[in-house]
Amino acid sequence: MFRSVSLVCVCVVALMSHAHGQTSSATGASLLGTWQFDLKQGEKSGPRQVIVRADSSASYGKETVRWRVKADSLLLALGGEWVSYKLKLKGKQLVLSGGDLNEPITFDRIGPATPRPDSIPVPPDPDKSPS
Repeated sequence: MFRSVSLVCVCVVALMSHAHGQTSSATGASLLGTWQFDLKQGEKSGPRQVIVRADSSASYGKETVRWRVKADSLLLALGGEWVSYKLKLKGKQLVLSGGDLNEPITFDRIGPATPRPDSIPVPPDPDKSPS
């Protein structure tokens, strides 16, 4: 499951880029959209697209996670705790590394975010959930 979540992270980071042709720091608003994993990279299994939404949810396949950006890192709530990934943005590409990834993964922005179905809740924030 962590591998699938890692792919989601990569897509989320890609969504953060507004700059064209230059590396920039990410902001939450610039993450929003649909991102696609380059099939020539990484493992052959797992989701190929990630949808990052303004409600702090990100979906890939049938999974939905909570995300946030802190400095140059993308954090995903996995298993009740935050997992941190280093992110780099250049144009419409996002590169994620660290966390549970064995190697950096690149995603391309392919469009806007689609709405999260009402039947799928945004996962809880680990910082606000009772232990």
